[in-house]
Amino acid sequence: MKPDVDHDLCIGCGICEEECPEVFQIRDDGLAYVIDQNPEPELYGTIRDCEDMCPVDAISIQGE
Repeated sequence: MKPDVDHDLCIGCGICEEECPEVFQIRDDGLAYVIDQNPEPELYGTIRDCEDMCPVDAISIQGE
């Protein structure tokens, strides 16, 4: 599983960072970034939740 954030869509709402700070981080530019390109399997469910909760569908998951 490889999470990705589309910065053209991201509005920096922070839901992903709040739910999974091990993988997502809002940076100074106000956008979310993936800080762990190869997350541990125990985070997969939380990452999927972040994908579902993103209000602008900026989060996608590769390799599923």
